[in-house]
Amino acid sequence: MPFRLRSHAQQALFGLLVAIAINHPAAADDEQRAARVPLLPKYQQECAACHVAYPPGMLPAASWQRVMHTLPHHYGTDASLDPATVKQLATWLTAYAGTYGRVREAPPEDRITRSAWFVRQHDEVPAAAWKRPSVKSASNCAACHTRSDQGDFNERFVRIPR
Repeated sequence: MPFRLRSHAQQALFGLLVAIAINHPAAADDEQRAARVPLLPKYQQECAACHVAYPPGMLPAASWQRVMHTLPHHYGTDASLDPATVKQLATWLTAYAGTYGRVREAPPEDRITRSAWFVRQHDEVPAAAWKRPSVKSASNCAACHTRSDQGDFNERFVRIPR
């Protein structure tokens, strides 16, 4: 007997779940595709005003939840937002959070730059490079990743400034 949904509500819910599963980064075979989830305009507006709008797949859901609940003390800065915006951003970030192998565990202090995969990917970058005035810190992705504003961190587009 084939599977059959009984109500319009069940059909709508099923359609929504299928759409989420297809578009969710966890369904992506390619981790690069997971990093390229189209950014929520409100996320880009609020977060990219101070730093690159990190793709949600770079942290697990638990990290994003902690980050969003500690905005008044956001890594030394008060990044408070109104409750409706926090809810909207937290929902989107956790829906598209990283679930694949390298992101499954929360990094120390929920810092992308302290995650094992980040450290491995950047192990060839000399310590002095992070201290250059044009770079300032490892969290300044845009200094070297010329397409980070598009969610593209491919090594082909890395230019370490002098």
